[in-house]
Amino acid sequence: MSGYRVAIVGATGLVGREFLKVLAQRQFPVADLKLLASDRSAGTRLEFGGAALPVEEATPQAFRGIEYALFSAGAEVSRQLAPAAAAAGAVVIDNSAAWRMEPTVPLVVPEVNPADAFQHQGIIANPNCSTIQMVVALWPLHRANPLRRVIVDTYQSVSGTGSAAIDELRAQTRAVLDGQPAAPQVYPHPIAFNVLPHIDVFLDNGYTKEEWKMVQESRKIMHLPDLPISATTVRVPVYVGHAEAVHVEFARPMAPEEARAILARAPGVVVQDAPQDVAYPLPIAVAGRDEVFVGRIRADASHPCGLALWIVADNVRKGAALNAVQIAELLVRGAPAAARDTAAVAPQGAH
Repeated sequence: MSGYRVAIVGATGLVGREFLKVLAQRQFPVADLKLLASDRSAGTRLEFGGAALPVEEATPQAFRGIEYALFSAGAEVSRQLAPAAAAAGAVVIDNSAAWRMEPTVPLVVPEVNPADAFQHQGIIANPNCSTIQMVVALWPLHRANPLRRVIVDTYQSVSGTGSAAIDELRAQTRAVLDGQPAAPQVYPHPIAFNVLPHIDVFLDNGYTKEEWKMVQESRKIMHLPDLPISATTVRVPVYVGHAEAVHVEFARPMAPEEARAILARAPGVVVQDAPQDVAYPLPIAVAGRDEVFVGRIRADASHPCGLALWIVADNVRKGAALNAVQIAELLVRGAPAAARDTAAVAPQGAH
């Protein structure tokens, strides 16, 4: 057989459409592609491989014969359909939060913990977008100098919420520039010309669910269950690309020069750190790129073993679709040795 039977659940959404781009650009061996979505989207046609493929309703019966099922349709759909897909013989790679913290479900970032993917029982979880880019940058540093504490503040684009949020930012921006009120619908407050320190629901501990995801998921991915992490996640009026200010404490001092050298060799990372030339990662510049960009690498003036970093990535691509396809590529290679070779799953560059 020249390829695999693949299904995309949530094919008409922002990440679903990005799945199509990534599969094509990375030449994933697709023998047959089934596009699935809600009954409202059934009948829509999407382009792939020079053909206009029909979108079908996602039902438990739709996974018969499917080998890889890429899910990005929300936690409720994943809880309903992922077990059915796995029972039908598919390996589910799920982009929602439904399965991430289940003890028997691997939570995988191929540049960090590729071997975990081979421990699946039919479902593999794709981490939160903001978590993915942070651990891709922190993991190679941790391997050289163990992490002791992480504090992260994020600046997250509206595409992390979906296409409705992109439309809302566009409409509100026009309204404000025309002197009209910016009426919020997707968010509790206007997002145009504003920042919202509020992503997902608030928990009893005062953190938001998004912030707590970063804490729990980072610990699971890096196998550091007791690592102290604190996060503040903020929505900003940017279309694509999440940025993070990360302050890290290590077991011993690490010079910025050492960190730059380590990150320059790390799979999936691009160091862009020349402040004298005003060169540092920007969301507008990383949109459409596979890699995680790191800059502003400097000593943390508040701690002798600390560094400060600025980490930026395309949240729809590396933060969702690309990471899931990389997991599928790991499984296609099959041999556990390939899982230990993190260089083998480095992104293939800009598209």
